[in-house]
Amino acid sequence: MPFQSRYVDGVSSSADDTMVQLLTPEGKFKPSASAEEFLPYFEKLTDADYRKFYREMVTVRRYDTEATNLQRQGQLALWVPSHGQEGAQVGSAFATKDQDHIFPAYREHAIAHIRGVDLINIIRQFKGFTHGGWNPFDPKHKNFHIYTLVIGSHALHSTGYAMGIKFDGATNTGKPDKDEAVIVYFGDGATSQGDVSEAFVFAASYQTPQVFFIQNNHWAISVPVSVQARVPLYTRGEGFGVPGTQIDGNDVFASFAVTAKHMDDARSGKGPSLIEAHTYRIGAHTSSDDPTKYRSDAELQDWIKKDPIARLETFLKASGTEEKFFAEVHQEAADFAADIRRRTVELTGLDSSSMFDSVYSEPHVLMDEQRQWLAAYDASFEEEAQA
Repeated sequence: MPFQSRYVDGVSSSADDTMVQLLTPEGKFKPSASAEEFLPYFEKLTDADYRKFYREMVTVRRYDTEATNLQRQGQLALWVPSHGQEGAQVGSAFATKDQDHIFPAYREHAIAHIRGVDLINIIRQFKGFTHGGWNPFDPKHKNFHIYTLVIGSHALHSTGYAMGIKFDGATNTGKPDKDEAVIVYFGDGATSQGDVSEAFVFAASYQTPQVFFIQNNHWAISVPVSVQARVPLYTRGEGFGVPGTQIDGNDVFASFAVTAKHMDDARSGKGPSLIEAHTYRIGAHTSSDDPTKYRSDAELQDWIKKDPIARLETFLKASGTEEKFFAEVHQEAADFAADIRRRTVELTGLDSSSMFDSVYSEPHVLMDEQRQWLAAYDASFEEEAQA
């Protein structure tokens, strides 16, 4: 009998109810059979947490829309939209602790915001004013490491960092409030990269305190996940000894609860694990992509019905949240986006000598020499003009 993929037209069949879901697309709290072990983490949440999740998702979506518009108007060289993936990002980000280290790919805008990164610095990067780093150029400000556009390479970076945490004795100390762990985010396409497989090897070998978080948005640019993988992605790590869990990535509650447990396990010495969050990028892969060339409108509309913000809003309204709250959140988001636009337009170019600032962590004689050479070279043009 020929092997059949469990992915049909890019979507997992999930016929065996392995996907963890707490909040249905219709906004009803109805835990799946596979959610039982994660419910204690969800039960720690309060009504205030639910509203906080909603506020973050709305704010970052509005930011994302504004950044997309700024790119179209020539203010940014490129933009990587996150529309549709807010549930996976917001839930998992709130499941981390301050001492945890986060390694993002390049569309984790919501996670950056939750960790306290000023989102103008993401704009700064896509405007070409920095090679990465936050506040303004610290590569691990708030333990949120730099955006990585080389697909999958940061899986190895995160694993090396997690190995260091273990070697330093900073995990499984018996003090849960101090124990550290690492979480790394990448997409379904990155699982086809050798770097990710190598990261699985080292993570399993050294039993790193680490969670691999796959945002399966079903398209690696124009290649559907049904072509990339003949088995569900959450099983990819099993051959390396990295157990996995599949979740409804548009369910912010499932994302929080599952990530919280996986991170607790990592901090307490239980080794690495993997989460596959089923979600969907509503927009393009980047601003240089045209998704209408390779995916159907019917597929898009089907996923729009599963929107993470809409389902949480339905849940909140059914729970008695007043309309005033939603109006305030959307106004705050609009104000936030307007401020980002103003600050983006006001950004000025970099001094050319800044390219030498972050090459070494400490002052270096070679950088000093090159900085002086560039200054003299630039000055020679002024002297020539005055001659």
